[in-house]
Amino acid sequence: MTVTEELDEAGVHQLAEEFERRDAEYAIRWALEKFRSRAAICTSFQAEGMVILDMATRIDPGVRVFTIDTGRMPKETHELVDRVRERYGIRVEVHYPDFEELTRFVSMHGTNPFYRSQSLRQLCCEIRKVRPLIAALGDKEAWITGVRRSQTANRAGAGKVELDKAHGNIIKVNPLADWSEDRVWEYIRANDVPYNELYDKGFTSIGCAPCTRATQPGEDPRAGRWWWEDDSVPKECGIHLPTPVLPRSA
Repeated sequence: MTVTEELDEAGVHQLAEEFERRDAEYAIRWALEKFRSRAAICTSFQAEGMVILDMATRIDPGVRVFTIDTGRMPKETHELVDRVRERYGIRVEVHYPDFEELTRFVSMHGTNPFYRSQSLRQLCCEIRKVRPLIAALGDKEAWITGVRRSQTANRAGAGKVELDKAHGNIIKVNPLADWSEDRVWEYIRANDVPYNELYDKGFTSIGCAPCTRATQPGEDPRAGRWWWEDDSVPKECGIHLPTPVLPRSA
């Protein structure tokens, strides 16, 4: 029996209540000690992910870290990954979209079809992000993320530990769920944590290059993501939505 099979929904709920009284390091340590090599940090190297990575490497310098490279990432993100490898001395596992599936999608819809319709944007995110994540989680029992409740309405109910039903009932740990954006940056500055240079250029949330822009003072931090879409559309790629896996078709 695996560790995740030992933890039913009631047990995870009990843990979530306990973790609300604990700090972020406690949740990370619990996951790394409980699941060992079957736990990993999933990060796109945004500010929250860098905080978690810094905390985790202090607990376990050999922690597993993985990321999804969509093929459309800004050069600043790739540069940060190299700085992370040098600073922390860790191996970053990089997962990519399925080449044949992506080829069919681009051949049928073009290079930037996401500007034309919401459905094509969501399909692009599905192929470039969601499905590679599913593959990346295949050998893991727990993943640690930078989700915060104040990021979007869809994340407002996030627990510090959850039973991730969308990915085969593995454990999802969100150590910063109750943190504010200000607290994230206070940690980064206090600990000299490397961060994406795009933040210094007015970006407040960073994804793929063609789908992310800088925001103006007073705008919602997620306003720079898929800015051409109606504001009623959730600013989500699908990785953190509790939805069933879509069929493998482009």
